[in-house]
Amino acid sequence: MPPKNSVRVEYARSASADEINSLLYEADEEILAALLENPHFQEKHAELLASRVDVSSAVLTALAETGNGKWMASEGVRLRIAQHPHSPKRIAMAAVRQLFLFDLVRLHLLLSAPPDIRRFAQETILGRVPHLPIGEKLTLARRGPARVAAAILAEGHPQAVKLALANGLLTESQILKTLAKDGLNEHVVTAIAQHAKWSRLYNVRLALLRSTVATLNSLRAFIGEVTMRDLTEIAKLSETSHEIRQLIALELEARKTKAQTSARSNISGAA
Repeated sequence: MPPKNSVRVEYARSASADEINSLLYEADEEILAALLENPHFQEKHAELLASRVDVSSAVLTALAETGNGKWMASEGVRLRIAQHPHSPKRIAMAAVRQLFLFDLVRLHLLLSAPPDIRRFAQETILGRVPHLPIGEKLTLARRGPARVAAAILAEGHPQAVKLALANGLLTESQILKTLAKDGLNEHVVTAIAQHAKWSRLYNVRLALLRSTVATLNSLRAFIGEVTMRDLTEIAKLSETSHEIRQLIALELEARKTKAQTSARSNISGAA
């Protein structure tokens, strides 16, 4: 009589599509490997198998490589293999490279996915950004990860700028990195300077004052709230434009005059 496990392995190789459903949750890897040889094994089965959190790296590798990568042609399988904590890195990265744009976004935002794979997904998105149609850029600007939204912001498309600045994932750090870019469009700088949220942040205000393309009108709105020490330091920077130096000089002179007037008033009042 053949061993009991041998019988189950043979059964897995020839089970019907419906019977496969009950075998997908077996713990024995021999049985799972046999399922991959079953001609009735379908895409839905591949997705369910790749969804098992406890499935091993060996099984995931076999699934990815079965039939010269037959199941990797399925977006659902690719996404599940890419995000699986047990997927070998080379298998996961191969899956990431083939994912559709918004599945890449989902993967990057998925906290349960391996951190290095999430980072790779983001780098893959960033590599695609320059070549995307405007409709997809607008969607990413609105709900993409912070670095992606910032990359689209820096491109300067008016609609995308507005959406990116309203993106809840965008961070102060990415705004500062954007403002530090060479050749940044004046429209982007003005939009940040006039934005109700970002223009209130002190470090953003300093970055705007350091910008070579910031408009004086946008800076006048908040220059009075920047410390004299910071204004003096910015005026000394070689990259600070002549116009901004003049604006800073006028602001510092106005403060000096105000302080002198206040001091005289105090003396007169005391007398």
